[in-house]
Amino acid sequence: MNPINFLSEIPAEFLPSSKAWIFQSSRNLSEREVLEIEEQLAHFYLQWKSHGNPVIGWGKILFNRFIVILADEERSTNLGGCSGDELFRVINSLQRQYEIQFLERLNLAFLVNEKVEALPIQQLQYAIDKGFINEDTLYFDNTITNLATLRTSWMVPIKNTWLKNRLNFNNTISAQ
Repeated sequence: MNPINFLSEIPAEFLPSSKAWIFQSSRNLSEREVLEIEEQLAHFYLQWKSHGNPVIGWGKILFNRFIVILADEERSTNLGGCSGDELFRVINSLQRQYEIQFLERLNLAFLVNEKVEALPIQQLQYAIDKGFINEDTLYFDNTITNLATLRTSWMVPIKNTWLKNRLNFNNTISAQ
């Protein structure tokens, strides 16, 4: 999937204020796993309720690596704690079923040579020093919380993120 093309995957009818969750998998998912998980996600969000009222929701796997979930609270109902808990029960179930992590936050994802690569946060400086990533490498900011931010700031160069102040880009080895 081309980085820009992911925007075409998101339903246009969802408002920019829609809540968004991104769950990064600990490995790339196979095509079979993507189909199975997306079927389970559809089953979940088509029945999703908050305080007994339907939630207008959506979910999809992007880049064979990220589960993206949306909830449009302006066109449906505000999410309560129980409806959020339901979402996390589904994610936990998927973790067990596929023996994969979706809630571990110490691995950060980057787009390297048009592929998603995950790096442990403690190895980022080494990856920079060896020229594997640089300040222009696209970082997937999975901390976003709404659709507007997903569309504009999910994938941004490292130099435009919170990581820029934690990393030293001056000692990098030039890629040959």
